[in-house]
Amino acid sequence: MKKYVFAAMWLLMNTVCAWGVQFDKDPSADKPEVGSSVITAREVFQQNIPPVARQFIGTPYEYGGNPLTSGTTDNSYLFFAIYTTAAQRAGLSYYGYLPMARLLKNVRQIDENQVQKGDLMVLNNQLAAMIFDIDDTGRLHLIYVSEKRRQVISFHSDNLVFEVFWLKNMTGFFRLKEAMLR
Repeated sequence: MKKYVFAAMWLLMNTVCAWGVQFDKDPSADKPEVGSSVITAREVFQQNIPPVARQFIGTPYEYGGNPLTSGTTDNSYLFFAIYTTAAQRAGLSYYGYLPMARLLKNVRQIDENQVQKGDLMVLNNQLAAMIFDIDDTGRLHLIYVSEKRRQVISFHSDNLVFEVFWLKNMTGFFRLKEAMLR
């Protein structure tokens, strides 16, 4: 009889441990230490923006082109491809493709001192560039599809064109609404 009781107790203990309850484990062991770095999926998303964006530089322009399937792109699909790929690498999902006018309805304006990787700089004609990187000096690196050059280009905030065109015609900086990433 003792064998059966012992076997039943052993089975019960192992079953409970398999469910995630362990009797010999210190409960404070799972808590992060104060000051330890715990990274969120949204932070991983932002960290993935630069390498994902860089892979599209030089991609030919074609209206309605999706760089993930056709090797060509327009601005809406460029942003879709960057957001989708960075989200997947972070274990998130991006809402889905939206034409530029609809995408701009799913962002919120932010102050220029809050700009992060993945934010958009939008002009008064609804042309937008994505901030894909910010270096240690605070210089912004942007990416967009130039219809004039017929390809995806990048530029930075020390560029003369940034000063005389982008800043002069800027509506503001914008960030995806929370619901766009799940």
